[in-house]
Amino acid sequence: MTTALQPAVIGATGYSGFELTRRLLAHPRLQAPALFRHKPEPGQSSDLADFYPQLSGNGHGPLLVDSFSWGALKSKGVDILFLCTPHEVSREWGIEAIDRGYRVVDLSGAWRLKNAANRAVYNFTDQDSSKATLLDQQAVYGSPELHKDAIANAQLVANPGCYATSIILALAAWAHDGLIDLDYGVICDSKSGVSGAGKQPTPITHFVEAADNLSAYSVFGHRHTGEMLEQLGLESSQFQFTPHLLPIPRGILSTIYVRPKQGVAAAALEASMNAFFAGKPWVRLFGISKLPQIKYSLHTNYCDIGFQLAPDQSRAVIVSCLDNLVKGAAGQAIQNMNIMFGWDEREGLQ
Repeated sequence: MTTALQPAVIGATGYSGFELTRRLLAHPRLQAPALFRHKPEPGQSSDLADFYPQLSGNGHGPLLVDSFSWGALKSKGVDILFLCTPHEVSREWGIEAIDRGYRVVDLSGAWRLKNAANRAVYNFTDQDSSKATLLDQQAVYGSPELHKDAIANAQLVANPGCYATSIILALAAWAHDGLIDLDYGVICDSKSGVSGAGKQPTPITHFVEAADNLSAYSVFGHRHTGEMLEQLGLESSQFQFTPHLLPIPRGILSTIYVRPKQGVAAAALEASMNAFFAGKPWVRLFGISKLPQIKYSLHTNYCDIGFQLAPDQSRAVIVSCLDNLVKGAAGQAIQNMNIMFGWDEREGLQ
């Protein structure tokens, strides 16, 4: 394509929306994104630089955030729509966007889940259940390392959750190759920076509660659990996910405990990961020589994965790290957009 595409970001003032906007501004194939609020507040500034002064003086001029309307999207000639909106808003507007012919990358959990029992955690009330059911079937889970071909032709891509990305990618190769003894189950212990909870503070995430603290939450009911089960082909009885809140702004570290099948050596486990992720530029494998740390992947679109195997080969520990606002949200959304339009996955992300 010779003409620069026009993206739009709805929910540009949130953490993911800001990270997405900042990176879209630097993308070589795009016009400056059209920016919208999904729910404007009286007296709120219309310049994104007032929310995030680091965007000022970047040569793009004022980054005005408009009130959302479908007419405004049409007037700006939007080609692709990024929804950085609450789950229930994306659930409604995703249907409308598809009806109007837009291609969509949705950063919420509205369209990630195929299984109705898993989706029940969101408690959606669909105004048009037939259209919602159809879009549930058509939406593509936006993990480029798993579903690149389907993403390329998708009308709506459901961007994965941040925790889910760190765990699905860590386990994908061994699950695909049947190297995990599922009779012993899989245990995932994940820790995330506070930005993963969104910009609106809560009694758990504000500074006084989060600083100098570490806390577990949503032990048997986190919304990302269904994604992991569906994408890895696991049953809930085989899988335990426990998220924790770290007193840092951003980043995820997931420690995953599995039992390899009897007789599977470290070399075979490493070869499985190497083969599965060959040609997939945004997964960085550490193998068995070194374990990832949060600081290695911060502000990048990498998911870093390493593992170690017990001397008796009975237990393996996988460590997976990523930036929850980049590979866990905005960066992966751009990666998906690149695939949807036939571009290199790395464009705008290096």
